[in-house]
Amino acid sequence: MTKRTILLIEDEQAISEPLAAALAREGFEPVVASTAAKGLELLEACSPDLVLLDVMLPDGDGRDLLRHIRATSRLPVVMLTARGEEMDRVLGLELGADDYVTKPFSAAELIARVRAVLRRTDESTPAADDGSSLLEVSDVRMDLETHLASRSGERLELTVKEFEVLRVLLSRAGKVVKRDDLIREVWDSNWFGPTKTLDVHISALRKKLGDDPAEPRYIHTIRGVGFRFAGADDSE
Repeated sequence: MTKRTILLIEDEQAISEPLAAALAREGFEPVVASTAAKGLELLEACSPDLVLLDVMLPDGDGRDLLRHIRATSRLPVVMLTARGEEMDRVLGLELGADDYVTKPFSAAELIARVRAVLRRTDESTPAADDGSSLLEVSDVRMDLETHLASRSGERLELTVKEFEVLRVLLSRAGKVVKRDDLIREVWDSNWFGPTKTLDVHISALRKKLGDDPAEPRYIHTIRGVGFRFAGADDSE
């Protein structure tokens, strides 16, 4: 079986060297960059399966690199940071990070998160109930085979989990999806993220759909229950 390549962008050798060794022991192929510039270079050169990205790098902010990655792909990214404040975690998630780990952390914990993110990415997306690979409600369209989503013909640049949240809501358009059901379907038992993760992703989806939370056209909040994507009967 081909080893999964993990690009580790981290400038502290005291972290990068033992972590790379631990990844190798667990069957991964680690590639290490100590700067954002080198990380960008290796992104193209080694086509990693996942990126472990430090927030504070000697030549820039890792979140700027995350923005660059998200502008072109849905490559899984796990942020590494010494900052523990909730707003820092939320900002990283809003920018499209798939997970967020605060230093200090154990190699075992981090590798568990890497496996969980890769597993979510690898899981085949279920088809719509009618057997079609297309989901379409109003002007929002998803192709589950190509993993593309669009609104009014314009492509939506979604992270892996944003795509999955939208898929679940769109596949049940017109019906309320409970928060717990949505979390269970999109996240698995190995998710360690903050409790506001779902709300962060709903907020990001609304922004990308051009939705107004005060007067939503697409994603409606059912307070204390969950969310509902507007069905065909809601149009006009």
